[in-house]
Amino acid sequence: MGNSKIEAKKKLGLTTKIFIALLAGAVCGIILCYAVPAGSVRDDIIVNGVLHVIGQGFIRLMKMLVVPLVFCSLVCGSMSIGDTKKLGTVGVRTLVFYLCTTALAITVALSVGNIINPGRGLDMSKIQSGAADVGSTEAVSLTDTLLNIIPDNPINSLANGSMLQIIVFALIVGVILAKLGERTETVSNFFSQFNDIMMEMTMMVMNLAPVGVFCLIAKTFAGIGFSAFVPLGKYMLGVLIALAVQCFVVYLGLLKLFTGLNPLKFIKNFFPVMAFAFSTATSNATIPLSIDTLAKKMGVSKRISSFTIPLGATINMDGTAIMQGVAVVFAAQAFGIQLDIVDYITVIGTATLASIGTAGVPSVGLVTLTMVFNSVGLPVEAIGLIMGIDRILDMTRTAVNITGDAVCTTIVAHQNKALDRDVFSRTAGAGH
Repeated sequence: MGNSKIEAKKKLGLTTKIFIALLAGAVCGIILCYAVPAGSVRDDIIVNGVLHVIGQGFIRLMKMLVVPLVFCSLVCGSMSIGDTKKLGTVGVRTLVFYLCTTALAITVALSVGNIINPGRGLDMSKIQSGAADVGSTEAVSLTDTLLNIIPDNPINSLANGSMLQIIVFALIVGVILAKLGERTETVSNFFSQFNDIMMEMTMMVMNLAPVGVFCLIAKTFAGIGFSAFVPLGKYMLGVLIALAVQCFVVYLGLLKLFTGLNPLKFIKNFFPVMAFAFSTATSNATIPLSIDTLAKKMGVSKRISSFTIPLGATINMDGTAIMQGVAVVFAAQAFGIQLDIVDYITVIGTATLASIGTAGVPSVGLVTLTMVFNSVGLPVEAIGLIMGIDRILDMTRTAVNITGDAVCTTIVAHQNKALDRDVFSRTAGAGH
């Protein structure tokens, strides 16, 4: 018990530090922009010297994590999916449901992003030298995009960071490892252990986040002053609206459509789990509570939920996909980069598949966001702006993620005649 309290303090400490770094960086940047006279000390030594080097150093550390983290997470994730034969149709239905809702989530996010236009009016192209050459990349046809998903040289794909190809290769490796079972135990253990190493490395890099965020934000505000505040507010609003649409329209609509259960009673019964997920910002921590609540309040058989809930914590990251969708629109508008329909399809595909490899721990979605940006040639510098306010959004999207897992579990249980409707009616009608 004591250890968990210390751990919670530690997490809160990092969150608070990142938020303070965001505010301090904004204040520092505005002072540099308006109060410090232009000259070599401000421009060359402070802004383009110290702030640029430390900020970019942090971005590079984030990039360093992406390929090995995603590859190992996906191999381990698909190894567990490879066991779906044990539960036959349950596994297939769950997998299809999770992937479809994630694709829906990213579509909702891109739509909301294009209605709100969070990056409009924020011109970051002039302060980032790397942004100019991104727009000159040639358009790729849809057929080439589809063919490019299949790697002709997986080692080359890993070296170049071609994410869709890495995802496909990792999924195939994971499924084969699951199929071969004990014969490939050593290799399976290697991937599991290397995945643990990458998770630990991610946490180490995230501990440097306050310094990185301070430098990135200070450099940004030093170049653009107050003009960044409104777009950031619009970005937050966009993510929250998209999350609300996904939770209350998509999920509850699917629940009503497939099971006929009362969506409001479902939310009322499940709300304590959502609150717990919001406070911890980690899907994995809610697994036991979700299974227990679904059994006692919804009448879902643990035979189903003990499979679908942990699987959902691994592969169903709709909230993360929503953040990535709005972030793509935000970054594209902020850097003045035009995205076409093929780019949006690529984002939907990449974010859907990337969600399989997103671990259920705080802020890892920011690491896979780097990969989504790379898939359509967006500068990853925009992540520095987003990171400071990400924790609040991270807590909200975790609550949405686990609600999606619960809705899927209830639907699959209903289809497999493993749902006791009397339990649901009894608990929904009882207590307040």
